[in-house]
Formats: sequence, C-alpha cells, structure tokens
Amino acid sequence: MAGEMTILGSAVLTLLLAGYLAQQYLPLPTPKVIGIDLGTTYCSVGVFFPGTGKVKVIPDENGHVSIPSMVSFTDGDIYVGYDSLELADANPQNTIYDAKRFIGKIFTPEELEAEIGRYPFKVLHRNGMAEFSVTSNETIIVSPEYVGSQLLLKLKKMAEEYLGMPVANAVISVPAEFDLKQRNSTIQAANLAGLKILRVINEPTAAAMAYGLHKVDVFYVLVIDLGGGTLDVSLLNKQGGMFLTRAMSGNNKLGGQDFNQRLLQYLYKQIYQTYGFLPSRKEEIHRLRQAVEMVKLNLTVHQSAQVSVLLSVEEEDSQTPQDGDSPLPKEPLSPGHSHHVNRVLRPGLSEGKSGKSQVLFETEISRQLFDTLNEDLFQKILVPIQQVLKEGLLDKTEIDEVVLVGGSTRIPRIRQVIQEFFGKDPNTSVDPDLAVVTGVAIQAGIDGGSWPLQVSALEIPNKHLQKTNFN
Repeated sequence: MAGEMTILGSAVLTLLLAGYLAQQYLPLPTPKVIGIDLGTTYCSVGVFFPGTGKVKVIPDENGHVSIPSMVSFTDGDIYVGYDSLELADANPQNTIYDAKRFIGKIFTPEELEAEIGRYPFKVLHRNGMAEFSVTSNETIIVSPEYVGSQLLLKLKKMAEEYLGMPVANAVISVPAEFDLKQRNSTIQAANLAGLKILRVINEPTAAAMAYGLHKVDVFYVLVIDLGGGTLDVSLLNKQGGMFLTRAMSGNNKLGGQDFNQRLLQYLYKQIYQTYGFLPSRKEEIHRLRQAVEMVKLNLTVHQSAQVSVLLSVEEEDSQTPQDGDSPLPKEPLSPGHSHHVNRVLRPGLSEGKSGKSQVLFETEISRQLFDTLNEDLFQKILVPIQQVLKEGLLDKTEIDEVVLVGGSTRIPRIRQVIQEFFGKDPNTSVDPDLAVVTGVAIQAGIDGGSWPLQVSALEIPNKHLQKTNFN
C-alpha cells in the first residue's frame, strides 16, 4: 500500500513539474477567442493570454486602443472608426453613429421621432424598427445591425493583424438592460462580420471582472458607467462566482458629449461677443470640436488648458449665426475670465469691409471654469445612483465596492461628487476606458479554454429587471 502511494505521489509530482516546465519554457498558446466591447461611442477588442494571465487590448494601425463607433458611407467606399470621424463634419448626412441605441429596439413612431431630431443623418421607421438612409452614388437603406457589423469587422481585422491568424470566435458585451431581441440583433451583427459569438456578457459584469471582483470576497458592487453619450448605473449582488444584477438606472442623454457641448457653447459666445460672427465653415467647426475634446482631456490632469483655433472672417455677412451648428449658450460668462484674439492676415487678403481675413482665437480654460459650466450635469449623476439604492433596498454604506467605467469618469469633479456621496473613494485601479473590454477578454480566455484556470463569472438572469431612465 505504501509503495502504491509513493508511486501515485511521484506521478502527481511529475505532472506538476511537467506543467511548470511547460508554462516556463514552451511557447504560450495563441488566444483563440477575442473579447469585444461594442460601445455606443467607442469600441475595442482584447485577448487574454494563457500562462501570463494578462489581457492585451489590441490597437489599430495608428496605435489607438479604442476606435469611434462611427461608419461613413461615400461613393463606393465605407470608412470606419477614426477614418469616419474625419469625415463626420464634411459628410454628416452619411456618417452613422450611436447605432447601438437603435439595434434590435422596437420604437413607436412617436418614440423614434423624439430620437431622430438629435442626428444629422436620416432615420426611418420601418415595422417598428429604425433604419438609416444614406446617399452616395445612390440612396441605400442600412440597418443598425449592418452598421454594427462594419465596426465588428474592423475590430476582427485588428485582432487578426495582431495575432497573425484568422479569428472566428468572440465574446461580446451588451448593456445589462438589453432584452433578448437586442442581444440577438447584436449577435446577428457579429455573424455578418464573420464572427461566432460564444457568449454575451453584461457590461457591468465585465467591468467587475476587470477589477478582479469575481475572485475576491465582496457582496454588493455598484458599477457607474459614464461614457460619451450615456450614463448607466448597475447594482450587482455577488455570491461566490455568480453575479445578479439587482437594479439598473441611468440617463441615456448624459455623457462626455454633453460636457463638450457646454464648453463649445461657451467658446461660441466668446467669439460672437468679440467679433459679432460665429464659425460657419464645417472644417472650422470640426477644429473647434477637436479643441474642446482635447481641453477636456487635458483638464483631467492639469488645472488649465489652452484653446487655439484659426478662424476665417467673412466680414460682410458674418454678423449673426447662420445655422444650428453654432448655438449660443444661455449661461453667462464667468466673471474674471480673460481671453484674447489675434488677427492674422494671409498674404494677398485685404482687411476691407468685403475682404477676408483670419483670426487666431486663443483662450485659457481652467478646470474650475469647466466644472462650473457642467456642475448641474455632474450632479445629475447622483440621481440614478440613488434610484438603484432605493430599488435594491440598500443604504449607500452597504456598498462594498464602487467601480468606475467609461472615459468621462476620469473627470476629477465627477470622482469628487461620487466620493462625497459615498464617503469613500471609488475603485479606480483599472483604466475606465478599457474596463469593459478587459473583462470581456478575460471571459473570452475562459471560454476559449485558456490556462491557468480562472474563476468564471456566472450571470444569473433577472427577467423582471427594468432600467429606470432619467433623461
């Protein structure tokens, strides 16, 4: 008997040693399943590497780890991501974005009419579903699923280029509020891109996995996801490796784009009060929007940021706003804020009444000014937080972890508002832009049979769950 135990022990030791040596010296297996975050504003793709247990979020050809969820249709060509973003202002009627808001969703004519006023492209109501009309050589009708498939095809190609092999299988994330039809429509979009979906995982669960909460002893997790256009707050109840979404709330019309718009309106008013004209050229409006986005990003790490934009002056007809692209804000200018504008004449241009010239508009934006312009919007973040606590029958002190997802949660004032409400710092140990794709990639590694073995997060369906929206 003792001899048998010795042989068995030796065999186990040999297997363990072989596994260790294989892990240390043999080439690591290539990931076979990719994880995809198909976001409303940005989307990204990642893989889980066996052996190291690390996630790699795959960049595009220019090094961007996430790409805009935008698709532009031109004469014979389709542009995706940053290529589409460059065409957005010059070709707005044929550049589709926010397709995720429409995918698989049933609308009444009145509901869709309320939505489409926000977009420069044409949205049609067909049998309760939304479709997009785009015109290049001819007018064509495209579905949200088709738009999604073009984004997924781009992500698939990025993964294949990085891995050096074809990719056929994926795990994809969706909002926890998505019903069966919306989930199936997302799967259909992936199928159109040549991908088989092994699992659909809720975005809050994916974020919790990115933070490693599927492997630690926590009970109640609050996920605050604030992106470019939407706010989603989810209350997760975790027991062991299982997650149950207890409550959801949010605001489908609150995000980074709204914060940008407040600053953009402020700059329009500065320009108008100084010169009596507003930028009307599409390329100049595009430059202003880019400058606003850059200022917002810089203010997450600096106390102030500079705006510098070259504008053309059409002096004979530039006294009043020309269209809805340049709305004047209702907010008054902040006292004590200074700015200056330098006039620069190009060679050959006169400065007469009917002449043309250029002005270099420069101004410094402080973090305090940015916060003041958006303070009422920042406070709106607390409304759905309070709602999920109410629906979950919990006090805020009972929340074990507050995790932040989405690029807009980088804004210092937003983090401060959340910290003041809960009386403790939120968990910011993971890049909020990449939290969802990181969690999805981990799940993709698990579903792909990667080693070392990870603890999988099982989701318990909650068929009675409904999201409370505060729009």
